Amino acid sequence: MVITVAAGKGGTGKTLVAVNLAVSLHRAGIKTLFADADVEEPNGHLFVNPTITRKEEVAIRIPRIDENLCDCCGECSSFCSYAALARTPSRVLVFEELCHGCGGCAILCPMHAIEEKERVAGVIEHGRTGEGMDFMQGILEIGEPKASPIISQMKRSLAPDAVNIVDCGPGTGCSVMTTVQGSDLCLMVTEPTPFGMHDLVMAVKMAEALGVPSVVVVNKDIAGNSEIKQFCARNGLDILLSLPFSREIARLNSSGINLVDDDKQWESEFLSLYEKATSRVGVKGGLS
Repeated sequence: MVITVAAGKGGTGKTLVAVNLAVSLHRAGIKTLFADADVEEPNGHLFVNPTITRKEEVAIRIPRIDENLCDCCGECSSFCSYAALARTPSRVLVFEELCHGCGGCAILCPMHAIEEKERVAGVIEHGRTGEGMDFMQGILEIGEPKASPIISQMKRSLAPDAVNIVDCGPGTGCSVMTTVQGSDLCLMVTEPTPFGMHDLVMAVKMAEALGVPSVVVVNKDIAGNSEIKQFCARNGLDILLSLPFSREIARLNSSGINLVDDDKQWESEFLSLYEKATSRVGVKGGLS
């Protein structure tokens, strides 16, 4: 199965939850793949220290205009929904940063003046942790504006015979929607702040639009936190785990130390989270 860990707001603790959940499952004897899909700033490797054994480049196809064949008819620029092509009286301009690599312009061109070249957008690294857990992360090339092609290729490498814990990037934009789409369950990590509440609403709506069921994890929870609980109750969302607002947890996390490595009780908490979450979507957890 595929469990994505998301949140509208950055800094809520997605990686904290994703890494500790993945490590707990692996130690419980469940085949697990941890995939860091926050390709603009992957940091899961800091907590599991994988050995990278393989790298693959991710390339997107960009149009190249043969000016000897092009008659500037404008068919390609009229077709492009992303304004990546612009017709002038003397030539067609290509704005590579706007191109989504669909290839439609090359198919449509009546003069066959468009070919496609490949541009490397990033890499995907595959490896394994010292404990033997499978690991994967995507890394976006500096200056590359689109993360979705890397995430899409990562999803094709998810393990069909394992529990895949996928750490999303922040927000609810294209890259996060690409990550969450098609997953079995989305763990929404939030915090009891007005900003956290605001972005939780957006993230839940995103998952609903994609047809992916959601459950909630509250990080940095404090006494008197009622707004998030009321929102979840109104919308039929289960809060399956609350992590306290704790200086010690902050110290461990900022030092790259997993909660489950500091206190084994946390393994039970995260395994319980997994069993509760999978039962919500009718998937057997495999721990009993």
